[in-house]
Amino acid sequence: MVLEGKVAVIYGAAGAIGGAIARAFAREGASVYLGGRTRDKLEPLADGIRAKGGMADVGTVDVTDEEAVNAYVDAIAAQAGHVDISVNVIGLGDVQQPLPEISVADFLQPVTTAVRTHFLTTKAASRHMMRQRSGVVLAFGGAGATTMPGLGGFVVALDAIESLRRQWACDLGPYGIRVVTLKSAGIPETIPEDFPNRDQIVAGLPPALLGERATLEDVGNVAAFVASDRARSLTATAVNMSAGAMMD
Repeated sequence: MVLEGKVAVIYGAAGAIGGAIARAFAREGASVYLGGRTRDKLEPLADGIRAKGGMADVGTVDVTDEEAVNAYVDAIAAQAGHVDISVNVIGLGDVQQPLPEISVADFLQPVTTAVRTHFLTTKAASRHMMRQRSGVVLAFGGAGATTMPGLGGFVVALDAIESLRRQWACDLGPYGIRVVTLKSAGIPETIPEDFPNRDQIVAGLPPALLGERATLEDVGNVAAFVASDRARSLTATAVNMSAGAMMD
């Protein structure tokens, strides 16, 4: 188990991607702490992890609130003794419209949320990681040099996460802390079957060179590897798990 003994804090675990990462981390031996605004949405995930012999704890936290995030991470460190992995995959509340039509508030919503929450969660974890001189920070980032029409500020927010990743990696590298983003070019499983225009959205995703697109299981597996010591030389980079849908 590549994460045995590790303590991981996962924000946004109630979502499909966060849940996949949490399950993979627990399967690989990590103790997972699931943070979010709504406890009821996280309990079923925690119960499923515990049923398979894993350790999962649920906590309520508003990731836009600096004091709340600091208190949450400090409590985990006090309970577990250390914090090894911080993952932020929260939803950004984006409104997807063409830029000529979107309001300033709707455009800025995902950008502001992404920058603020990723800064706060990383800073809170880094205080503990710097003392132990090790740690890993993970997030989902941008779409590279390509995008699609009508996405509003969504891809801009993802690209902001990439920029923030580079700066955090520079500042935390001397302490042995790695900062990595993941990118997938879209996971069809994350779009509910009854979501409006789902078929058109999936059809509009760039084709994967390998034929089949990445799945949620793939996301969990890749995230677990990147968070493990087996990937100890990876930092200040994005890991492309798009099955060739995105080229670097």
